[in-house]
Amino acid sequence: MRFSIDAALLVLALANTLVDPVGAMPTYVPKRHLLKRATDGFHKTALRHSAGLAQDLRIALRGLGVASPARLSVTNGGNAPFCVPKSKSNPNPNTTTTPAVTSTSTSKRPSSTTSTGTSTPSSTAQSDWQLAKSYSGNTFFSGWNFFTGGDPTNGIVQYVDQATAQSSNLTSINSDGNIIMRVDTTPQVTGNRPSVRIQSQFSFTGGLVIMDSVHMPTGCGTWPAFWTNGPTWPQTGEIDIVEGVNDYTNNQATIHTNSGCDLPSSNVTALGISGSIVGGTNCAALETGNQGCGVRASQTNSFGAAFNSIGGGVYAMRWDDSGIAVWFFARGSIPSDITANAPVPDGWGTPSAFWPASTCNPFEFFQNHSVIFDTTLCGDWASGVWTASGIPGQEQSCAQRTGVATCEQFVRQNGTALSEAYWEVKGVQIYQSKS
Repeated sequence: MRFSIDAALLVLALANTLVDPVGAMPTYVPKRHLLKRATDGFHKTALRHSAGLAQDLRIALRGLGVASPARLSVTNGGNAPFCVPKSKSNPNPNTTTTPAVTSTSTSKRPSSTTSTGTSTPSSTAQSDWQLAKSYSGNTFFSGWNFFTGGDPTNGIVQYVDQATAQSSNLTSINSDGNIIMRVDTTPQVTGNRPSVRIQSQFSFTGGLVIMDSVHMPTGCGTWPAFWTNGPTWPQTGEIDIVEGVNDYTNNQATIHTNSGCDLPSSNVTALGISGSIVGGTNCAALETGNQGCGVRASQTNSFGAAFNSIGGGVYAMRWDDSGIAVWFFARGSIPSDITANAPVPDGWGTPSAFWPASTCNPFEFFQNHSVIFDTTLCGDWASGVWTASGIPGQEQSCAQRTGVATCEQFVRQNGTALSEAYWEVKGVQIYQSKS
């Protein structure tokens, strides 16, 4: 069926807001996306069927004793951008989330001819971004849900609710006003260790996320992440802003999508990034053993103990019409416009990672994201590279370093070795485009 142009324009004129199906507050959607969303709906059923088929195949293979794709993707001494789905479509049905706010930026593609994000540019340009949500200090945990389901990445943790986290001293606010999220350090346990995973109730489509952290979890057996995710994986996409395992020192940013999203090249100069591609250019999770498109940061202090030794720094992720970009700024090199709450990403120099819209439409493959912090232990990635070496920060394998054969055995028997397995976060800000 075809609609006349006049009828389509009438629909656009009337439909400034979309109402959440459960009758919640209206969610603003830019007009230019309304018509596209209408056409997108016709192929969602096909996408769900294809994703379900891939899942059924994995189940069938397991029944025949064949390793799953997630296990098979740990190759080349752990250098592959190994990631498995860290969420489920409705991981915690007893919690609710606020309506998403959707926005689109008109910012241009990140510059590839300036600095690599290690300076402190002072921009005089006016910011195109307005603050939509800010989390810091004593009210930080207001507006977050505590995930209490089983770990989707097969880690040996038990995520706990907010009351348990507080009473067990797994969450706190220190004298500097920074929030702490840690794992259990009981000397020895026989099962899973309590840990914390939180997800923002605020959700968005398009935006700028800035996270300032003083310390992140590190050490053999740890797998921390700071990321954003949509409600249905991988149809609504996943953006890993901060992620790594064990003693890694270089951050890995990754996107996981539905079929059809790619990097246009593996050449970092062509992409205009300072990081390096550690996997392929196909970002489709179900076609790549869940590894997606990963980019390893060039900065050797962008993750783990090296990050902590400099007092941490700031991570920024921009999601707009140009694509998705990630920057890292060490503590002494944070742009002044970020600290002034008037961010101007075009002045930040070359991003560490960038997935251009030319081959991966950021509003087709990513929708309605929430922000997530978590720390799991062992799991598919950290366990999978337990005996690997030659990765930045893990020149010697954790098996050699600890003298313990498996990640699970080490973590369960050596709680005191997890004293550095904690987040210390100054704050998180989510901006929306003014346009």
